[in-house]
Amino acid sequence: MITIRKSQDRGHFDHGWLKTYHTFSFADYYNPNHTHFRTLRVINEDYVKPGEGFPTHSHNDMEIITFILEGALEHKDSMGNTSVIKPGEIQRMTAGTGVTHSEFNPSKKDKVHLLQIWIFPDQKGLEPSYEQQVIQSKTKTDRLALIASPDSREGSVKVHQDALVYAASLEKDKSLTYKPDSGRGVWIQAAHGKLLLNGQELSAGDGASIEGEPSIKISSRETSEFLLFDLK
Repeated sequence: MITIRKSQDRGHFDHGWLKTYHTFSFADYYNPNHTHFRTLRVINEDYVKPGEGFPTHSHNDMEIITFILEGALEHKDSMGNTSVIKPGEIQRMTAGTGVTHSEFNPSKKDKVHLLQIWIFPDQKGLEPSYEQQVIQSKTKTDRLALIASPDSREGSVKVHQDALVYAASLEKDKSLTYKPDSGRGVWIQAAHGKLLLNGQELSAGDGASIEGEPSIKISSRETSEFLLFDLK
């Protein structure tokens, strides 16, 4: 079964410096029908104005992934990490017993467009940690590139959960097929372009939960980018 979560049905807030869209319940947005999908807790699509950002704040007991679509984001945290995240990179932070951090758009003229993703960890009280990796663009063109996994295989960042996260860019009229193991759930988040999932259309900003499908054919109607989550 494929259930589409349309972009326009997400929670939306315009804070001036930040335009944000919440696939699942988050902060002041609550929808009892959309609190999470399996161990996937948050997908926020954020647009941050030049010179603006998220002030220092804290988290605990969550796996936090940042994926940049356009622009760049400067990160600082209480573990001493300072970095700039750009398209083609992925950042993972294990909040664990507690971490404070801030994110800032260092550009004076360009917005930053990103996906912030939270995944429930497989245990509480983990030691906070940080990781950032480059995703080689050729590895995700017309194929799925593993960007997060529980064992860091294929150069992916490590998440403390039985979850696999893939990124892909499909040229127009290209397709690929994904076959999840029995009992697993899949979430696909469209970032750019238009996709067909077993014949059902997905546009930028749309998401889809997929359960009980032995095979998922993903086709592009135009050049497209998406993330795929394979979840316990």
